[in-house]
Amino acid sequence: MSFQQALSGLNAAAKNLDVIGNNVANTATVGFKAGQAQFSDVFASALTGGGGSQVGIGTKLASIAQQFTQGNVTATNNPLDVAVNGNGFFQVDNNGALAYTRNGQFQIDRDEYLVNSQGYKVQGYPIVGGLPGGSPGDIQLATTILAPSATTSASISLNLDSRASSLSSAAFNYADATTYSSSTSLSLYDSLGNAHIYSMYFLKTGSNAWNSYATLTTSAGSTVNLSTGGPLSNMTFTSAGAISGGSSATQAITTAQLGTGAAALSTGISFTGSTQFGSGFGVNTLSQDGYASGRLTGFSIGSDGIIKARYSNGQTVDKSQIVLGTFANPQGLQPLGNNLFGETNDSNQAVIGAPGSGKLGLLQASAVEESNVDLTAELVAMITAQRNYQANSQTIKTQDQLLQTLVNLR
Repeated sequence: MSFQQALSGLNAAAKNLDVIGNNVANTATVGFKAGQAQFSDVFASALTGGGGSQVGIGTKLASIAQQFTQGNVTATNNPLDVAVNGNGFFQVDNNGALAYTRNGQFQIDRDEYLVNSQGYKVQGYPIVGGLPGGSPGDIQLATTILAPSATTSASISLNLDSRASSLSSAAFNYADATTYSSSTSLSLYDSLGNAHIYSMYFLKTGSNAWNSYATLTTSAGSTVNLSTGGPLSNMTFTSAGAISGGSSATQAITTAQLGTGAAALSTGISFTGSTQFGSGFGVNTLSQDGYASGRLTGFSIGSDGIIKARYSNGQTVDKSQIVLGTFANPQGLQPLGNNLFGETNDSNQAVIGAPGSGKLGLLQASAVEESNVDLTAELVAMITAQRNYQANSQTIKTQDQLLQTLVNLR
């Protein structure tokens, strides 16, 4: 009598229950991928071959295959939580040892690195020249103050009323509203981030001809006339009302005029797109490229993995781009625990790229990917495994009864 088949069946059923129990235990584990016990039959080997009458000697555990199906994506309150929609694994580094995970519960450590819950540093492309590039490395999100940027260009698109009366340019006085037709203003920033009110005044000098003048009200409250040497620009318009001359000018402001100790300003002023129609004065667009210093207010992550830092001055700065890795054979990855997988020869090398490129999925910020365990299916599988165990136990019982019968023969 042989108990080998039944014993192997008991071991296989116990392993299957272990795998199912592990799946059930990780139902609430973010990024967990369910395992599936896979079995194969066992035959005794013989030099002459078993032929068609050979009886198997049981079963064995062939492998525990991870099921890399997509889990449900759930929103969270952490802006640094990230879920992968589609293929790909986050790449993390622990002192040179690379690992891969679907768990996107990230945070910033004391050294301002983006890390997972085990302290592994998330990998990403650095921003070079305003664009992500180079080789992936540790993502560090500095929380320092954003330095100010002086205004180097400003753009004003407006309509000047063609019905306005012509005035003498010699009589212009910014303090007397009767000496010009209309005015507008915007803020200019010096190299120290101080905001100054830059006011422009428009005076019609003849048919389809206008002069523009400027003053600067400094951050200290004093007003400086910037047009003592003449108008900022002599604008001309076609009979159809489109600007034809004087659409650009350069405004020079000295350190003394700024009065803040900042460097002198040289700002390009563009009036491109301005018109002269028979309707009231109006400003269509008004913009400039300078800003004051700003403190970090938070981070956001785009679907392409680019991490943007938001500052109190309204600016956003690209900091890095999270990378993803994909494998020719994900089933060949080695589970390392803590929701991490290691690269092996069976998985082949990781193909690294930006989210959304190639076969890689997109990211969803302020969200995590739940475990892909189907609890209902696992409970049904548990019942089946339990019945398999009972059936193999019954086989042993039957073999025992047969052996007892042989022992009792007289």
